[in-house]
Amino acid sequence: MKRAKVTIIGAGNVGAACAVAAAQRELGDIILIDLPELADKTAGKALDLAQCGPVDRFDCKIVGTGEYDAAADSDVVVITAGIPRKPGMSRDDLIQTNVKIVGSVSEKIAGVAPDAVLIVVSNPLDAMVYTTWKKTGFATNKVVGQAGCLDIARFRTFIAMELNCSVEDINALLMGGHGDDMVPLPRYTSVAGIPVSQLIPKDRLDEIIKRAKMGGGEIVKLMGTSAYYAPAAGSIDMAEAIIKDKRRIFPCAAFCQKEFGVGGYFVGVPCMLGANGVEKVIEVELDADERKLLDASVAHVKELVGIADGFLG
Repeated sequence: MKRAKVTIIGAGNVGAACAVAAAQRELGDIILIDLPELADKTAGKALDLAQCGPVDRFDCKIVGTGEYDAAADSDVVVITAGIPRKPGMSRDDLIQTNVKIVGSVSEKIAGVAPDAVLIVVSNPLDAMVYTTWKKTGFATNKVVGQAGCLDIARFRTFIAMELNCSVEDINALLMGGHGDDMVPLPRYTSVAGIPVSQLIPKDRLDEIIKRAKMGGGEIVKLMGTSAYYAPAAGSIDMAEAIIKDKRRIFPCAAFCQKEFGVGGYFVGVPCMLGANGVEKVIEVELDADERKLLDASVAHVKELVGIADGFLG
């Protein structure tokens, strides 16, 4: 039986953390690709990770390289390439540089792994998913953005901190763009089946929601660069669902046409991930306030995509 193959583009903090998570879950052989001038460093990271196998008890082939031919026949490609956020930068500030980087990467991947499902992690996320789709020409179900899995992990973490309970018992949902205008949905959030609104007063829950929205910026201020452990964990959760055809439901940046009246953009929505990538987008009922927040978030996504289009040419 052919072993699955996961390629990760970008061997920086997020990419390296993705490789560790994929190896520990033993998802398949792992290819780590970065710039040709960083090939030795990338190979060194791959070798270092491979030597964790005897200790962590995983068994997979791990290759680090600067050559895209190594990605041939990949089942999943995780794109983390691009410059990270620095203090004082918004995700939007990254757009011109990262459109160029992600666009180039996407074209190369399309040439060597035309059947792969692509998981985009680069920021600004919603514009980068669009960039990847335009540059590859892949079917929309084969391109998806990792944002909601990270955002919802932050939301669940902050709720667990507030209640002093296990994060494992918290289920939550959020939608919209990846940024400060994301839309956490407390009405669809529960703790062991108990609505979170019965456990946390509204004013305190509003503060937790605000912290979740600003979660990336909080980490940038503390570390001086973007988060990487949690984004990697969310990305590999998605990759596992695709490789193992688990048909799990995640909040991801998926292509929506009629869904939620989006009109042909990639935006964070609940969707089912399986062997075909995005198997379906799941529409949930929204009240008037939730709808207003989602519409505002989608409007910002459209604005970012319009800027990205200008740089795509």
